[in-house]
This record gives sequence, C-alpha cells and structure tokens, in this order.
Amino acid sequence: MWFKNLTVYRLPADWNWSAANLEQALGRRPLQPCSPLQMRSLGWVAASPAQRLLHTVGEQHLLALGIDQKLLPASVIRQQAEERARQQAETQGFPVGRRQMRALKMQVAEALRARAFSRRTVTRLWIDRAQGWLVVDAGSASRAEELLETLRDTLGSLSVQALDVRRSVSGCMAAWLTQGGSAGPFSVEQDLELQSADAAKATVCYRRHPLEGSDIRGHLSAGKRPTQLGLTWNGRISFVLTEKLRIKRVQFLQLGPEKESEGEQIDPVEQFDIDFTVMAGELSKLLSDLRRQLDGEADRAAA
Repeated sequence: MWFKNLTVYRLPADWNWSAANLEQALGRRPLQPCSPLQMRSLGWVAASPAQRLLHTVGEQHLLALGIDQKLLPASVIRQQAEERARQQAETQGFPVGRRQMRALKMQVAEALRARAFSRRTVTRLWIDRAQGWLVVDAGSASRAEELLETLRDTLGSLSVQALDVRRSVSGCMAAWLTQGGSAGPFSVEQDLELQSADAAKATVCYRRHPLEGSDIRGHLSAGKRPTQLGLTWNGRISFVLTEKLRIKRVQFLQLGPEKESEGEQIDPVEQFDIDFTVMAGELSKLLSDLRRQLDGEADRAAA
C-alpha cells in the first residue's frame, strides 16, 4: 500500500463525490477475467484487506485498478507460425509468401490466446479531498493516464490536471544545488542527473555521490540542467524529483508497517487503516511543502 512513485494531479475545486457514490460507481466496473478472445481486461479490485473497492478514512480515499493481461510472447507466435509455414510450403510445393505468413501468425495468435496464462498488476490511486490531491502510484505517465481514463469512464467525467507550478522545476533544482543543498524542509541527497540542453542531450548521472564538488558547479556552468534530483523531506521521506514534477523512489524513512509483537495478533484491517492514514497525512504535507518551494501553482483552467 505504501506508494513508491507519485504522479500528481489536482482535483477541481467543485469535486464533490461522496464515498458512497464513488464506491457504487466503482462497483459497476469490477475487474473481470479475460475472455478467451481478450488479451487484456481492466477493472476495479479491492483496495484494502476489508475487500472493498474503496478504502476511506476521513476525506482520504484509496482505489485500486486491476489489469489482467495474457502472456503471449511474440517469439512464441513467430516460432509456431514458422513451423506451420514449413509444413504448408511442403504441402503446396513453394515457399509461403508474406500475406500467407501474416495469416498464419493471426491463426496461431487466436489459437494460443484462449490457453494463455494471465498476469495481474494493480495500480493504486489516492484521493485527498481536503487538499485537492489526486495521486497515482505510477512511475510512468502512460500508466497513470490509463488509470485516469478508466476512472473517467467509470464516473462519466473527471476534470483533473497535472500539478503545474510557477517556477521551472529544473531551475529550482539547480538553485538548490548551488545554494548549499537545502530548500526549506527539503535537503539535497546524493542522486543527480544532469542533461545538456542541445540536441545531443549529453547526460551525466551521480548515484550515492556527494554533490558539493566543483564538478557539479562546472556542469551547471556549462549549461547542463538537472533533470532528476534526490531529496529528503524533513528527514522523514526520501525521493527523487524529476523535471516533469514526478516523484519517484519514495521511501518512508521513519515510518512503515509496524512489526507484530511476539504473541500479539494485529488486525490487518486496523493496521491498514493506520498505515494509510499515516501515508496520506505525510504525503499531503510533502506535496504542499514542495508546491510552496516551487512558488505555488500556475493558474489552472478547467479541463
């Protein structure tokens, strides 16, 4: 449940879905297993050990999108199609042409699809109604947009926008590097990626490396700009901030699931409530502080 990557959006000010209505809408699109002819199926799955599609604590909501995808590697299709092509060539007395090969591959794919194993992945979404945050636990924009598109279809509409700020994120990261490695509650850690602004996109990466050296200032003076920077918030959460305002590799340094004491039974539903409340509270504060460090949000038009 602890989010690892944050793709951050803002809810519209008038978003007023109640927990009951939201859960009812999710219930109309549960995840269904792939049919024999389907390669992929999307739908909502239980978001917590309580086996409910919506987990709610106060004004914090947690949803989970399940994706069932059949595993049918192209190499397997190609191998079986080539075997059929050899057999067909022997029968007809001349090699199989391109059009026949395409038809054979389609036949093989259809035959294997019904017997293919499925793999399930889950993408989680956290909604903070009080602060207007909508956050997808996804490191890529495509995966986050897939969840949002499914939620739009489920709810009928969903007017959200990616978090946008007034200052250049890359420019702020450069300033933090040159001003002593701290910005309010954020401290600079030892991960950095720099990239040139020209067409070559020459890239320099530092991992677990002190960033106070003259070589860093030299790269900045030469025109390279930070595209990723490791930060820690209040000594409690470490992460990597990207120039596109994505937050990756989130680690809760002083928080996490409590170990079960010897002989003590911890109710998993109650523990999940506690963990989710702590995670949502900490991440909400982190996002608010990050927004302030970047001079607040740019003006938003309704989507």
